[in-house]
Amino acid sequence: MATKDYGKERYSDDDLQEFKEIILGKIKESKQDLAIITDQLSHDKDNSAKDTDHKFNMMEDGAEVMSREDMAQMAYRQEKFISHLKAALVRIENKTYGICRETGKLIAKERLRIVPHATLSIDAKKARQD
Repeated sequence: MATKDYGKERYSDDDLQEFKEIILGKIKESKQDLAIITDQLSHDKDNSAKDTDHKFNMMEDGAEVMSREDMAQMAYRQEKFISHLKAALVRIENKTYGICRETGKLIAKERLRIVPHATLSIDAKKARQD
């Protein structure tokens, strides 16, 4: 349920608590995922084919570099996602969570449950794509 606060529409404290729990759960999950990714990046498992043909070794080395780059990119995206979720927690504390930064209107609850770090309503997001 939305409430008015100094002339602005905002989500109720109960709604904000619901969103906070969703976000905290996503942060916990994301940190676990990040730990797995960074663990895989830091362990230099020797699954190489050192005793096989030289051409195969070159292909193996190239695939390993690409895989590590993909993992590093995944770690970066996960860290970025966590920082967006933490910023959403700050907005909850400030009671500005769920307010579209372009229209000033409330972002739909359904959207926030799926994308809890959203700062734009669907309408504002679509307008940006046009």
